[in-house]
Amino acid sequence: MNIKVELNPAFKEVNRSKRRYIVMKGSAGSGKSVDTATNYILRLLQDPGRNLLCVRKSDITNRDSTFAELQGAIFRMFGDKYEKYWIIKQNPLMIECKANCNQIIFRGVNDDKQREKLKSITFKRGKLTDVWIEEATELMQSDFEIIDDRLRGKLPPGQFYQIKMTFNPVSATHWIKKNFFDIEDENVLTHSSNYVNNRFIDAAYRARMERRKKVDPEGYRVYGLGEWGEVGGLILTNYVVEDFNTDHSNFDYVVNAQDFGFNHANALLEVAFKDGELYICKELYVYEKDTNEIIQMAAEKQFDKKLNMYCDSAEPDRIKMWQKAGYKRARGVLKEPGSVHAQIDYLKQIPKIHIHYSCTNTYDEIRQWKWQLDQKTNEYTDEPVPFFDDAMAALRYSIEDIRRNSRVKSRKRPKGL
Repeated sequence: MNIKVELNPAFKEVNRSKRRYIVMKGSAGSGKSVDTATNYILRLLQDPGRNLLCVRKSDITNRDSTFAELQGAIFRMFGDKYEKYWIIKQNPLMIECKANCNQIIFRGVNDDKQREKLKSITFKRGKLTDVWIEEATELMQSDFEIIDDRLRGKLPPGQFYQIKMTFNPVSATHWIKKNFFDIEDENVLTHSSNYVNNRFIDAAYRARMERRKKVDPEGYRVYGLGEWGEVGGLILTNYVVEDFNTDHSNFDYVVNAQDFGFNHANALLEVAFKDGELYICKELYVYEKDTNEIIQMAAEKQFDKKLNMYCDSAEPDRIKMWQKAGYKRARGVLKEPGSVHAQIDYLKQIPKIHIHYSCTNTYDEIRQWKWQLDQKTNEYTDEPVPFFDDAMAALRYSIEDIRRNSRVKSRKRPKGL
Protein backbone atom coordinates (compact mmCIF):
# COMPACT_ATOMS: atom_id res chain seq x y z
CA MET A 1 0.00 0.00 0.00
CA ASN A 2 1.08 3.60 -0.52
CA ILE A 3 0.60 5.80 2.52
CA LYS A 4 1.63 9.37 3.26
CA VAL A 5 3.52 9.90 6.51
CA GLU A 6 4.79 13.24 7.80
CA LEU A 7 6.83 13.15 11.00
CA ASN A 8 8.68 15.64 13.17
CA PRO A 9 12.40 14.86 13.57
CA ALA A 10 12.13 16.14 17.18
CA PHE A 11 10.33 12.91 18.15
CA LYS A 12 12.67 10.41 16.47
CA GLU A 13 14.09 9.09 19.76
CA VAL A 14 10.62 8.68 21.24
CA ASN A 15 9.28 6.78 18.25
CA ARG A 16 12.17 4.32 18.22
CA SER A 17 12.20 3.59 21.95
CA LYS A 18 10.97 0.31 23.45
CA ARG A 19 11.20 1.47 27.07
CA ARG A 20 8.15 0.82 29.22
CA TYR A 21 7.51 4.48 30.09
CA ILE A 22 7.65 7.31 27.53
CA VAL A 23 6.92 10.59 29.31
CA MET A 24 6.44 13.56 26.96
CA LYS A 25 6.02 17.07 28.31
CA GLY A 26 5.61 19.85 25.81
CA SER A 27 4.16 23.22 25.02
CA ALA A 28 0.92 23.88 23.22
CA GLY A 29 1.55 23.41 19.51
CA SER A 30 4.63 21.24 19.98
CA GLY A 31 3.13 18.49 17.82
CA LYS A 32 3.48 15.77 20.47
CA SER A 33 -0.12 14.54 20.20
CA VAL A 34 -0.17 14.54 16.39
CA ASP A 35 3.12 12.66 16.23
CA THR A 36 1.99 10.20 18.91
CA ALA A 37 -1.21 9.41 17.00
CA THR A 38 0.64 8.97 13.71
CA ASN A 39 3.14 6.54 15.19
CA TYR A 40 0.48 4.49 16.94
CA ILE A 41 -1.31 4.01 13.61
CA LEU A 42 1.97 2.89 12.02
CA ARG A 43 2.74 0.57 14.93
CA LEU A 44 -0.65 -1.12 14.91
CA LEU A 45 -0.56 -1.47 11.14
CA GLN A 46 2.86 -3.13 11.06
CA ASP A 47 2.95 -5.22 14.25
CA PRO A 48 0.27 -7.91 14.71
CA GLY A 49 -0.78 -8.63 18.27
CA ARG A 50 -0.51 -5.06 19.56
CA ASN A 51 -3.53 -3.25 20.99
CA LEU A 52 -3.82 0.32 22.27
CA LEU A 53 -5.79 1.79 25.18
CA CYS A 54 -6.27 5.58 25.13
CA VAL A 55 -6.95 7.17 28.51
CA ARG A 56 -8.21 10.56 29.63
CA LYS A 57 -9.36 11.47 33.13
CA SER A 58 -12.90 11.78 31.79
CA ASP A 59 -13.85 9.07 29.29
CA ILE A 60 -15.98 11.32 27.10
CA THR A 61 -13.13 13.79 26.42
CA ASN A 62 -11.35 11.12 24.35
CA ARG A 63 -13.78 11.83 21.51
CA ASP A 64 -12.35 15.26 20.72
CA SER A 65 -8.74 14.46 21.66
CA THR A 66 -7.17 11.00 21.30
CA PHE A 67 -9.88 9.59 19.02
CA ALA A 68 -9.90 12.71 16.84
CA GLU A 69 -6.08 12.67 16.58
CA LEU A 70 -5.94 8.98 15.64
CA GLN A 71 -8.78 9.33 13.15
CA GLY A 72 -7.06 12.38 11.64
CA ALA A 73 -3.81 10.42 11.30
CA ILE A 74 -5.64 7.68 9.41
CA PHE A 75 -7.29 10.17 7.07
CA ARG A 76 -3.98 11.91 6.35
CA MET A 77 -2.12 8.67 5.71
CA PHE A 78 -4.72 6.69 3.76
CA GLY A 79 -6.92 9.40 2.24
CA ASP A 80 -10.27 8.30 0.87
CA LYS A 81 -9.11 4.65 0.82
CA TYR A 82 -8.91 4.43 4.62
CA GLU A 83 -11.99 2.16 4.85
CA LYS A 84 -10.04 -0.54 3.01
CA TYR A 85 -7.67 -0.82 5.96
CA TRP A 86 -9.45 0.54 9.06
CA ILE A 87 -12.78 0.19 10.87
CA ILE A 88 -13.72 3.37 12.75
CA LYS A 89 -16.69 3.20 15.14
CA GLN A 90 -18.23 6.19 16.90
CA ASN A 91 -20.41 4.45 19.50
CA PRO A 92 -18.65 3.16 21.43
CA LEU A 93 -15.38 4.66 20.23
CA MET A 94 -13.20 2.00 18.63
CA ILE A 95 -10.66 1.72 15.82
CA GLU A 96 -9.57 -1.59 14.29
CA CYS A 97 -6.97 -2.48 11.68
CA LYS A 98 -8.56 -4.83 9.16
CA ALA A 99 -5.24 -6.39 8.18
CA ASN A 100 -4.42 -7.87 11.59
CA CYS A 101 -7.40 -7.16 13.92
CA ASN A 102 -5.29 -4.86 16.15
CA GLN A 103 -7.64 -2.56 18.06
CA ILE A 104 -7.74 0.83 19.77
CA ILE A 105 -10.21 1.42 22.61
CA PHE A 106 -10.88 4.45 24.82
CA ARG A 107 -11.48 4.72 28.56
CA GLY A 108 -11.55 7.15 31.50
CA VAL A 109 -10.58 6.97 35.17
CA ASN A 110 -12.93 9.60 36.55
CA ASP A 111 -14.62 7.34 39.09
CA ASP A 112 -14.52 3.84 40.57
CA LYS A 113 -16.86 2.48 37.89
CA GLN A 114 -14.59 3.67 35.08
CA ARG A 115 -11.49 2.35 36.86
CA GLU A 116 -13.16 -1.03 37.32
CA LYS A 117 -13.76 -1.27 33.56
CA LEU A 118 -10.00 -1.20 32.99
CA LYS A 119 -9.75 -4.62 34.66
CA SER A 120 -11.98 -6.34 32.10
CA ILE A 121 -10.44 -5.13 28.83
CA THR A 122 -10.12 -7.80 26.15
CA PHE A 123 -9.22 -7.75 22.46
CA LYS A 124 -9.94 -9.88 19.40
CA ARG A 125 -6.30 -10.75 19.00
CA GLY A 126 -3.38 -10.39 21.37
CA LYS A 127 -3.15 -8.48 24.64
CA LEU A 128 -3.16 -4.89 25.77
CA THR A 129 0.38 -3.77 24.93
CA ASP A 130 0.19 0.02 24.58
CA VAL A 131 -1.39 2.82 26.59
CA TRP A 132 -1.59 6.48 25.60
CA ILE A 133 -2.47 8.80 28.49
CA GLU A 134 -3.30 12.22 27.07
CA GLU A 135 -3.32 15.26 29.38
CA ALA A 136 -1.64 12.99 31.91
CA THR A 137 -1.42 15.74 34.55
CA GLU A 138 -5.19 15.35 35.00
CA LEU A 139 -4.67 11.90 36.52
CA MET A 140 -3.78 11.05 40.09
CA GLN A 141 -0.86 8.74 40.73
CA SER A 142 -3.30 6.06 41.91
CA ASP A 143 -5.02 6.23 38.49
CA PHE A 144 -1.68 5.64 36.79
CA GLU A 145 -0.85 2.67 39.02
CA ILE A 146 -4.14 0.97 38.08
CA ILE A 147 -3.29 1.41 34.38
CA ASP A 148 0.32 0.30 34.82
CA ASP A 149 -0.83 -2.87 36.56
CA ARG A 150 -2.85 -3.86 33.47
CA LEU A 151 0.34 -4.37 31.41
CA ARG A 152 1.56 -7.72 32.65
CA GLY A 153 2.12 -11.28 31.53
CA LYS A 154 4.41 -12.95 29.02
CA LEU A 155 4.47 -11.56 25.48
CA PRO A 156 5.61 -13.23 22.24
CA PRO A 157 9.27 -12.70 21.24
CA GLY A 158 9.93 -9.15 20.05
CA GLN A 159 6.86 -7.70 21.75
CA PHE A 160 7.01 -5.17 24.61
CA TYR A 161 4.73 -3.21 26.90
CA GLN A 162 4.69 0.58 26.74
CA ILE A 163 2.85 3.50 28.35
CA LYS A 164 3.15 6.92 26.73
CA MET A 165 2.10 10.07 28.59
CA THR A 166 1.62 13.45 26.88
CA PHE A 167 0.92 16.71 28.71
CA ASN A 168 1.68 20.39 29.33
CA PRO A 169 4.02 20.63 32.36
CA VAL A 170 1.82 22.97 34.40
CA SER A 171 3.22 22.23 37.85
CA ALA A 172 6.77 21.57 39.04
CA THR A 173 5.28 19.86 42.11
CA HIS A 174 3.30 17.29 40.10
CA TRP A 175 3.80 13.58 40.84
CA ILE A 176 4.85 12.97 37.21
CA LYS A 177 7.93 15.17 37.60
CA LYS A 178 8.91 13.52 40.87
CA ASN A 179 8.42 9.96 39.62
CA PHE A 180 9.84 10.24 36.12
CA PHE A 181 11.88 13.39 35.51
CA ASP A 182 13.68 13.63 38.84
CA ILE A 183 15.07 10.08 38.80
CA GLU A 184 17.23 7.92 36.58
CA ASP A 185 15.55 4.72 35.45
CA GLU A 186 16.49 2.59 32.45
CA ASN A 187 12.77 1.86 31.92
CA VAL A 188 11.92 5.55 31.48
CA LEU A 189 12.46 7.89 28.55
CA THR A 190 11.55 11.53 29.21
CA HIS A 191 11.15 14.01 26.38
CA SER A 192 10.56 17.75 26.09
CA SER A 193 9.28 19.67 23.07
CA ASN A 194 7.85 23.06 22.18
CA TYR A 195 6.27 24.85 19.26
CA VAL A 196 9.68 26.03 18.01
CA ASN A 197 10.55 22.37 17.23
CA ASN A 198 7.35 21.79 15.27
CA ARG A 199 8.05 22.20 11.58
CA PHE A 200 4.34 22.15 10.79
CA ILE A 201 3.45 25.24 12.88
CA ASP A 202 2.16 28.17 10.82
CA ALA A 203 3.45 31.74 11.02
CA ALA A 204 0.26 33.06 12.64
CA TYR A 205 0.59 30.62 15.55
CA ARG A 206 4.22 31.59 16.06
CA ALA A 207 3.16 35.24 16.16
CA ARG A 208 0.53 34.49 18.82
CA MET A 209 3.10 32.73 20.97
CA GLU A 210 5.53 35.63 20.61
CA ARG A 211 2.76 37.92 21.85
CA ARG A 212 2.20 35.64 24.82
CA LYS A 213 5.90 35.89 25.66
CA LYS A 214 5.41 39.63 26.19
CA VAL A 215 2.11 39.71 28.06
CA ASP A 216 2.27 36.43 30.02
CA PRO A 217 5.89 35.37 30.60
CA GLU A 218 4.94 32.89 33.30
CA GLY A 219 2.39 31.13 31.10
CA TYR A 220 4.77 31.28 28.13
CA ARG A 221 7.31 29.19 30.03
CA VAL A 222 4.77 26.38 30.34
CA TYR A 223 2.58 26.70 27.24
CA GLY A 224 5.22 28.22 24.96
CA LEU A 225 8.50 26.60 25.93
CA GLY A 226 7.19 23.44 27.59
CA GLU A 227 9.16 24.06 30.78
CA TRP A 228 8.08 23.00 34.24
CA GLY A 229 6.32 25.78 36.06
CA GLU A 230 3.55 26.56 38.45
CA VAL A 231 0.55 28.14 36.82
CA GLY A 232 -0.71 29.65 40.05
CA GLY A 233 -3.27 32.38 40.40
CA LEU A 234 -5.97 30.52 38.52
CA ILE A 235 -9.15 32.57 38.31
CA LEU A 236 -11.70 29.75 38.08
CA THR A 237 -11.49 26.26 39.52
CA ASN A 238 -15.22 25.54 39.96
CA TYR A 239 -15.67 23.76 36.62
CA VAL A 240 -16.05 20.23 35.30
CA VAL A 241 -15.81 18.81 31.77
CA GLU A 242 -18.53 16.27 31.03
CA ASP A 243 -21.25 15.08 28.69
CA PHE A 244 -24.76 16.39 29.23
CA ASN A 245 -27.96 16.88 27.27
CA THR A 246 -27.73 20.30 25.59
CA ASP A 247 -31.37 20.49 24.55
CA HIS A 248 -32.72 23.92 25.52
CA SER A 249 -35.76 22.43 27.20
CA ASN A 250 -33.50 21.13 29.99
CA PHE A 251 -32.56 24.62 31.19
CA ASP A 252 -34.16 27.67 32.78
CA TYR A 253 -32.43 30.20 30.57
CA VAL A 254 -30.19 30.02 27.46
CA VAL A 255 -28.12 32.73 25.75
CA ASN A 256 -25.44 33.19 23.12
CA ALA A 257 -22.34 35.25 23.93
CA GLN A 258 -19.55 36.39 21.65
CA ASP A 259 -16.13 38.01 21.86
CA PHE A 260 -15.03 39.32 18.47
CA GLY A 261 -11.59 38.59 17.09
CA PHE A 262 -9.49 38.03 13.99
CA ASN A 263 -5.80 37.67 14.84
CA HIS A 264 -6.89 36.46 18.24
CA ALA A 265 -9.80 34.05 18.45
CA ASN A 266 -13.40 34.92 17.73
CA ALA A 267 -15.29 32.99 20.41
CA LEU A 268 -19.04 32.32 20.28
CA LEU A 269 -20.60 30.31 23.11
CA GLU A 270 -24.05 28.92 23.84
CA VAL A 271 -24.50 29.18 27.61
CA ALA A 272 -27.36 27.82 29.70
CA PHE A 273 -28.45 28.19 33.34
CA LYS A 274 -30.27 25.81 35.63
CA ASP A 275 -30.69 25.69 39.41
CA GLY A 276 -28.00 28.29 39.95
CA GLU A 277 -25.39 26.48 37.87
CA LEU A 278 -23.97 27.35 34.45
CA TYR A 279 -23.64 25.08 31.41
CA ILE A 280 -21.41 25.81 28.39
CA CYS A 281 -23.21 23.82 25.72
CA LYS A 282 -21.60 24.77 22.42
CA GLU A 283 -18.65 26.76 21.07
CA LEU A 284 -17.47 28.26 17.80
CA TYR A 285 -13.83 29.24 18.13
CA VAL A 286 -11.95 30.43 15.03
CA TYR A 287 -9.02 32.56 13.94
CA GLU A 288 -8.61 34.85 10.93
CA LYS A 289 -12.23 34.66 9.74
CA ASP A 290 -14.29 37.66 8.71
CA THR A 291 -17.75 38.24 10.15
CA ASN A 292 -19.64 36.82 7.17
CA GLU A 293 -17.61 33.61 7.35
CA ILE A 294 -18.27 33.28 11.07
CA ILE A 295 -22.01 33.87 10.60
CA GLN A 296 -22.07 31.05 8.05
CA MET A 297 -20.17 28.76 10.43
CA ALA A 298 -22.60 29.63 13.24
CA ALA A 299 -25.49 28.62 10.98
CA GLU A 300 -23.78 25.30 10.23
CA LYS A 301 -23.37 24.65 13.96
CA GLN A 302 -27.04 25.60 14.47
CA PHE A 303 -26.67 28.44 16.92
CA ASP A 304 -30.20 29.55 17.77
CA LYS A 305 -30.99 32.96 16.25
CA LYS A 306 -33.86 33.55 18.67
CA LEU A 307 -31.64 33.68 21.75
CA ASN A 308 -30.24 36.82 23.30
CA MET A 309 -26.66 37.30 22.13
CA TYR A 310 -24.32 39.36 24.32
CA CYS A 311 -21.34 40.77 22.43
CA ASP A 312 -18.33 43.02 22.87
CA SER A 313 -19.84 46.52 22.70
CA ALA A 314 -16.59 47.95 21.28
CA GLU A 315 -17.57 46.67 17.80
CA PRO A 316 -21.08 47.97 17.01
CA ASP A 317 -20.67 47.43 13.26
CA ARG A 318 -20.12 43.74 13.74
CA ILE A 319 -23.12 43.53 16.04
CA LYS A 320 -25.25 45.10 13.28
CA MET A 321 -24.01 42.46 10.81
CA TRP A 322 -25.20 39.71 13.17
CA GLN A 323 -28.55 41.44 13.59
CA LYS A 324 -28.98 41.66 9.80
CA ALA A 325 -28.12 37.96 9.57
CA GLY A 326 -31.15 37.13 11.74
CA TYR A 327 -29.71 37.34 15.24
CA LYS A 328 -32.13 40.12 16.14
CA ARG A 329 -31.34 39.91 19.85
CA ALA A 330 -27.60 40.57 19.41
CA ARG A 331 -26.53 43.46 21.61
CA GLY A 332 -23.41 44.93 23.15
CA VAL A 333 -22.77 44.38 26.85
CA LEU A 334 -22.69 47.41 29.12
CA LYS A 335 -19.09 48.11 30.10
CA GLU A 336 -18.61 50.10 33.28
CA PRO A 337 -15.65 50.64 35.63
CA GLY A 338 -15.15 47.43 37.58
CA SER A 339 -17.50 45.37 35.41
CA VAL A 340 -14.84 42.76 34.56
CA HIS A 341 -14.11 42.14 38.23
CA ALA A 342 -17.82 41.98 39.00
CA GLN A 343 -18.32 39.40 36.27
CA ILE A 344 -15.41 37.31 37.56
CA ASP A 345 -16.72 37.52 41.12
CA TYR A 346 -20.10 36.29 39.93
CA LEU A 347 -18.54 33.38 38.01
CA LYS A 348 -16.46 32.38 41.02
CA GLN A 349 -19.60 32.17 43.18
CA ILE A 350 -21.41 29.80 40.81
CA PRO A 351 -21.36 26.36 42.49
CA LYS A 352 -20.40 24.57 39.29
CA ILE A 353 -19.61 25.52 35.69
CA HIS A 354 -20.34 22.54 33.45
CA ILE A 355 -18.35 22.47 30.19
CA HIS A 356 -19.60 20.16 27.48
CA TYR A 357 -16.79 17.86 26.37
CA SER A 358 -17.03 19.21 22.78
CA CYS A 359 -16.00 22.72 23.94
CA THR A 360 -12.29 21.94 23.88
CA ASN A 361 -11.09 25.51 23.35
CA THR A 362 -13.15 26.81 26.26
CA TYR A 363 -11.62 24.11 28.46
CA ASP A 364 -8.11 24.98 27.25
CA GLU A 365 -8.69 28.62 28.18
CA ILE A 366 -10.37 28.16 31.55
CA ARG A 367 -7.69 25.87 32.92
CA GLN A 368 -5.00 28.50 32.31
CA TRP A 369 -6.99 31.72 32.82
CA LYS A 370 -5.18 33.46 35.66
CA TRP A 371 -4.27 36.70 37.38
CA GLN A 372 -1.24 38.68 36.26
CA LEU A 373 1.96 38.14 38.25
CA ASP A 374 3.81 41.23 39.43
CA GLN A 375 7.40 40.57 38.38
CA LYS A 376 8.75 42.85 41.11
CA THR A 377 6.83 41.50 44.10
CA ASN A 378 6.21 38.00 42.71
CA GLU A 379 2.60 38.33 43.86
CA TYR A 380 -0.56 38.02 41.82
CA THR A 381 -2.46 41.21 41.03
CA ASP A 382 -6.22 41.55 40.65
CA GLU A 383 -5.96 41.95 36.86
CA PRO A 384 -6.47 38.97 34.50
CA VAL A 385 -3.72 38.12 32.02
CA PRO A 386 -4.83 39.74 28.72
CA PHE A 387 -4.03 36.74 26.54
CA PHE A 388 -5.80 33.55 25.43
CA ASP A 389 -8.99 34.74 27.10
CA ASP A 390 -11.47 35.07 24.24
CA ALA A 391 -13.81 32.28 25.35
CA MET A 392 -13.51 33.64 28.88
CA ALA A 393 -14.60 37.07 27.66
CA ALA A 394 -17.63 35.48 25.99
CA LEU A 395 -18.34 33.61 29.22
CA ARG A 396 -18.23 36.89 31.15
CA TYR A 397 -20.65 38.49 28.69
CA SER A 398 -23.06 35.55 28.98
CA ILE A 399 -23.88 36.29 32.63
CA GLU A 400 -24.52 40.02 32.25
CA ASP A 401 -28.29 39.87 32.09
CA ILE A 402 -28.65 37.27 34.82
CA ARG A 403 -26.09 39.06 37.02
CA ARG A 404 -27.71 42.49 36.75
CA ASN A 405 -31.37 41.47 36.66
CA SER A 406 -32.66 39.52 39.65
CA ARG A 407 -35.87 38.69 37.81
CA VAL A 408 -33.91 36.69 35.22
CA LYS A 409 -32.37 34.46 37.89
CA SER A 410 -35.63 32.73 38.67
CA ARG A 411 -37.49 32.87 35.41
CA LYS A 412 -37.95 29.96 33.06
CA ARG A 413 -36.90 30.16 29.47
CA PRO A 414 -39.50 32.18 27.52
CA LYS A 415 -41.73 30.26 25.15
CA GLY A 416 -40.53 30.28 21.56
CA LEU A 417 -36.86 30.79 22.48
